[in-house]
Amino acid sequence: MQTTVRDLLKRKHGPLRFVHESDSVFDAVRQLVDNNISALLVLDGAELRGIVTERDVARNVALEGRHAKETPVSEIMTRDVVVVGPTQTIEECMHLMTERRIRHLPVVEAGRLVGILSIRDLVDAVVSQKQFVIEQLEGYITGRI
Repeated sequence: MQTTVRDLLKRKHGPLRFVHESDSVFDAVRQLVDNNISALLVLDGAELRGIVTERDVARNVALEGRHAKETPVSEIMTRDVVVVGPTQTIEECMHLMTERRIRHLPVVEAGRLVGILSIRDLVDAVVSQKQFVIEQLEGYITGRI
């Protein structure tokens, strides 16, 4: 059985972190640092409007000489957000991330935002699956199973 996005979301803890388009980049960075995360969803009410990442800050604020306290998130966020559904597999998500060169995937179900996955979430799941298979094979070979 393949692991799905829904399976991964069940393992994640904590609230969904987000900002609004009118929030300052400084406030977004503060939230990234305080929560030890690398991306925030940008919401307008419950509607997903974009995503802002550490990379967006580095490229669009630091390198352009903008001031984080004066720059709204709307000026640096990524608007064309790739999303996935809860029934998609880890493999599908990894392929999508590789193909689109992205590190975060918001999860939408029935038009409603339900979570976000990072490349780390996917890699951890794959490593966990491989470790389980290795343990099962070792048990079979040694006669423990």
